[in-house]
Amino acid sequence: MSESVTIDGGILVGHDGSAGAQEALVWAGGLAARTGRPLHVVRAWSLTSAPRPSTWEPGYVPPMEDFERAVHEEVERCVAAAGLDPAVDVHTHVVHGSPASALVHAAAGADLLVVGARGRGGFAGLVLGSTSDQVVHHAPCPVTVVRTGTGRSAD
Repeated sequence: MSESVTIDGGILVGHDGSAGAQEALVWAGGLAARTGRPLHVVRAWSLTSAPRPSTWEPGYVPPMEDFERAVHEEVERCVAAAGLDPAVDVHTHVVHGSPASALVHAAAGADLLVVGARGRGGFAGLVLGSTSDQVVHHAPCPVTVVRTGTGRSAD
């Protein structure tokens, strides 16, 4: 089970399965297509944020590897649904841990970090969600925050 990811260049996008993250993925994918850079999609997860694995049943808690696989499958579905240019070199990564920490750590090797303004968090009135706020303040590379409804791709 991966607790961190190291990348060597390219565009890093955080994805939590939310509509805002999907818009950030589409935006980052458009930029990756135009610049010829690889696209790294990172999803951080915990037991409380992971989708239920196919091996789950009442009274049985599947192994952590099953949860990790379910998260990876969900990320792959999100990437497929984004309709990215097939020429984009896409890499998906799942990290067991805090979203902000996972993204800040991975951003050490990124040219740009892209996140949605708000994810699945609970305070709808905030302009930035907690993860977006943390990466804006702590990422070691430039950060783009994509607001919901701002367009299909980076133009």
